Amino acid sequence: MAYEHLIVEVEDYVTLIRLNRPDALNALNAKLMSELASALAAADADSNTRCIVLTGSEKAFAAGADVREMSEKTFTEVFIDNLFADEIGVICRVRKPIVAAVSGYCLGGGCELAMMCDFIISSDTAKFGQPEINLGIIAGMGGTQRLTRLVGKSKSMDMHLTGRFMESAEAERCGLVSRVFPAKDLMTEVLKIAQKIVEKSMISTMAAKESVNRAEETSLTEGLLFERRLFHAMFSTEDQKEGMAAFLEKRQPQFRDK
Repeated sequence: MAYEHLIVEVEDYVTLIRLNRPDALNALNAKLMSELASALAAADADSNTRCIVLTGSEKAFAAGADVREMSEKTFTEVFIDNLFADEIGVICRVRKPIVAAVSGYCLGGGCELAMMCDFIISSDTAKFGQPEINLGIIAGMGGTQRLTRLVGKSKSMDMHLTGRFMESAEAERCGLVSRVFPAKDLMTEVLKIAQKIVEKSMISTMAAKESVNRAEETSLTEGLLFERRLFHAMFSTEDQKEGMAAFLEKRQPQFRDK
């Protein structure tokens, strides 16, 4: 499928989705968000995809939501339209792993989009921020909630109230980012990480994603029970038998997602 604001490539079971509004630093407008939701849903349903990588350009992952598109909207319009809610719902329902590869500006809606992914790998040029306060609004795509869970109340409050940016080194220290690479190496390294995920059993990767996400949604007791039941369920799969046999036989497992 052809997209106006995305470039989508599939190779070696990895779907690479690149935001492509270079003249607007990949600002998230309605068209881009609609296309992104469609592309992610398609990748999730595609048997040739086992991992998804979402990225932008070297200059900007996404510099925020499109202010020009939003500036004249009224409360009634955004409330009735439930702005961005449908697209966010689609993104957050994707069951396959999504890795965000971030270089340059990752601000506002762009930072929120990166946090919707399962983890973030950044270049040393990345700058994260929730500067909506400078526009007389607040984050509206999960920024106050996800950032607080990832970096803690103090840093989240600092970023939301002052609009300051967070460099990649600080982002890694406080848990927003998983790993940092030089900008020139970012995509090579991210695709290596994606291939590591591709090699695993898809049943196990989906189960692991569900279980980790449950940690943010429930109590420790309920989360532990959920994890234990999924762990037990893995013993009904052929992949569990193959994985353990391969370990004992000192060979690479050949998973079949069964």
